[in-house]
This record gives sequence, C-alpha cells and structure tokens, in this order.
Amino acid sequence: MASATAAGGPPAPAAPRSRKSVTGTRRAVAVLFLLPALVLLGALVVYPIGYSLVRSFYDSSGGGSARFTGFDNYRALFTDDGIRTALKNNIIWVVFAPAVSTALGLVFAVLTERVRWATAFKLVVFMPMAISMLAAGIIFRLVYDQDPDKGVANAVWVGVHDTFAQSSAFPKAHPGRESPLRPDDGGFVTSAAVRAGTPVTLPMVGVAPDRMPGDARRAVAAGPEPGKVTGTTWQDFTRGKGVGRLGAPDPSELGYAGMKIEAVKDGKVVAATKAAADGTFTLPAAADGALLRLPADNFEEPYNGVDWLGPSLVTPAVIGSYVWMWAGFAMVLIAAGLAGMPRELLEAARVDGANEWQVFRRVTVPLLAPVLGVVVVTLMINVLKVFDLVFIIAPGSSQDDANVLALELYRKGFAEDRPGVASAIAVFLLLLVIPVMWFNIRRLRREGRR
Repeated sequence: MASATAAGGPPAPAAPRSRKSVTGTRRAVAVLFLLPALVLLGALVVYPIGYSLVRSFYDSSGGGSARFTGFDNYRALFTDDGIRTALKNNIIWVVFAPAVSTALGLVFAVLTERVRWATAFKLVVFMPMAISMLAAGIIFRLVYDQDPDKGVANAVWVGVHDTFAQSSAFPKAHPGRESPLRPDDGGFVTSAAVRAGTPVTLPMVGVAPDRMPGDARRAVAAGPEPGKVTGTTWQDFTRGKGVGRLGAPDPSELGYAGMKIEAVKDGKVVAATKAAADGTFTLPAAADGALLRLPADNFEEPYNGVDWLGPSLVTPAVIGSYVWMWAGFAMVLIAAGLAGMPRELLEAARVDGANEWQVFRRVTVPLLAPVLGVVVVTLMINVLKVFDLVFIIAPGSSQDDANVLALELYRKGFAEDRPGVASAIAVFLLLLVIPVMWFNIRRLRREGRR
C-alpha cells in the first residue's frame, strides 16, 4: 500500500473512527444524560397512555374485579347520548374556534401595522393569555349573567334594544279595588261604555314608587269638556293605613304618564291617546259610547336580554370566551410572520395597481400561509382538550348541551364512576390529536428543509 502511494496511486482510506453525537460526546454518555428525562417521560406520559389503553378494554367496575369487555366501551362512544353530544360539540369547536381566532388575529396583526399605538394595542389583545382558563371562565360566567344589572353582555344588549324600543313603565300595574277596569287579552278594558262630557277615572295599583316614569307628576282629576271624553289614570295608592280615598286622586299619588288609552267600538279602535304627566287624557267625540282599553303593551315585562347560557347559545357563548383568550396568541404569531415578509413584494403589487384588499388577499395571505397553518393546527389541538371554560361557564341546567369530550371524560371517570368508558374517551381523544400533530410535524420539517 505504501508503494502504491509512492507510485502516485490513490491514497489509502483512513481508518474508521468511532461515531460521536452532535455534542461531541459518545452515545453512551448522551443516553446517560438523557436517562432522567426519559424516565420522567415514561412515568408521566408513556405509562399513563398505556394504562388508559389497557383500562379501556375493561368494564366500569373499579379495583381488581374489572372484567374484560373488548370494544364495548368504544361502542359506547357512539351510542351514549352524552358522549354523542360531546362529540358533536367538539366538531363545532374544532371548526369554528380556531378559524375565528386565526381570522381575528390576522385582522389585528395587519391593521396594527398602520397605527402608532400598535404595541399598546397588541399588549391589550394579548393580555388575556396571561389569565388562566379558570379565571377566564369566572369572568365570562359573570359577563353572560342573565341579569342586565350584573352581566355586561345583557347590559349592552338591553341598552341597544331600549334605544329603539322603549320598555313599558307599568309591567306590574293592575286594577285596584272598586276599579271600573277588567282584564282583556293582556290589557284592561272598562266594564261600561264612556260618555262625552263625563270624566272617567281609571285607577290602578302595583307599580313600585321607584319604577314610576321619571316625568310623572301629581295626579289631577280631569274636568269635563263638551263633546270630548276626558279622564285620569293614576296610581291609586297612598302609604299609611286609612290614608287617601279610593277612586279619587290624592295629593301624594302620581299620574301614569305615557299610559296608552284606546277607545274601542265593535272591536275596532276609533280613537287613541296617551296620558299626560299628571295622568289626564282627552279623547275626541268619536270615543263617545266606546269602551276604553289600556292595551297589553302598557304592561309588558321589561326586556331582559338574551339567555346566553341557555341550551341554544351556550356553546357559541363559551367559544366566544375562548376566542377572547386566544385571538391575541394568533395575532402575535401572525405579526411575527408579517415582520419577516419581503416588503418589496407588497410595494410591487401596489405599483402594479392592486388596491389594499387585493394586496391583502393575493399577496399577504399567501405569504403568511405557513404561519396561519401553525396557528390553526395549534389551536385545533388546543380545543380538542378544552375543559375548564365549559365546566365553569356553562350552568348545570345547560351543561349537558355544552358538553365536550374532555368534560365527558371527567364526568364518566369521577361523577359516574365508569373508568372504562372514561379511558376509552381518553384514547379516542389521543387518536384525534395524533393526525393533527403528525400533519404539523411534517409541515415543520418541510419548512426546515427550505
């Protein structure tokens, strides 16, 4: 071999060296350092997964008496009504929660690039991420409270509603003793026809003093007017035993300001008016011989908002709280992608005549596709195991309607003592997450090779 080298032949190959790890240490040393982490991984991840898989094939009884049942627990995933509802809600979560959160994050990230206070805005939007799911659930349980005096959502909703449709001031009003009024289809009507020139009294009770209209004034007995029907409607109640007169306004009694009065003949309204601040009203001659009716809309209960946590809206309401928390996460990742985007491409599109919407749709979004994919897949994995928000926000009366797989796992395993079914749900959740994780890992590897 030495002569071959001296004669100008190819050099002899070098003797193989022992391969070392990336850090320059031998494999045995690397494994030794990794051993504590591998032990923890096995104890906290691998063993629980394996135990749950085995336990999912046994019946619901605990302890050593568990009986092998094959796939019966997995069959329950598609026959049990509670689990089927949870599966349906999980599909809703996976479809809408990541999409809405990502879309809002994209809008926020793009719009905040154009304002001076972008950093402050991003801080405010991202701040909910610093709050635990438990705290967020408590916050939104109060936000969605049915009482407008407590729940922010209904306070806003009722305020908007009352701006366009004023609530009644007399929801509890009803005729008192010796009143000429009788019930009529949600309202009240006089027992006898009225005559022009003869004042009518329409006394009522039942309105709390603090609920009386703000413009109400001391009730005044209406005087007669020739050819017209006049009268008074008022709160015929004075505090104190034996104080005041029934059927006549007293100095401390207030008129029903704004009360609607209709004159009805043969089932048709021939005249209508509203009471003045002192409760007095006047109807034209057409009301002569008619019955006076106080229509039902005088006594409608005040609008109390939307039942956000009712059976029909509880899932969208809880998803709304999730979006509030995670839209900031999406915004931050997308903003980082925007920061690394080549600006010359955007400027070239504008120079070519594209408007801002076209630049956004045809340039910005395609360039952000890898980042958007990361955000969507991460949120999909996250919503598959959502538990805290549903458990805390949904009240007991509608928790079955808001049920998700993670919550059903908890209920089956602890509330109903069916560990076999709970383990089957856990394995099923793992099977749902694995394809999403595999897709994400493959995509990240492709990005790394570019």
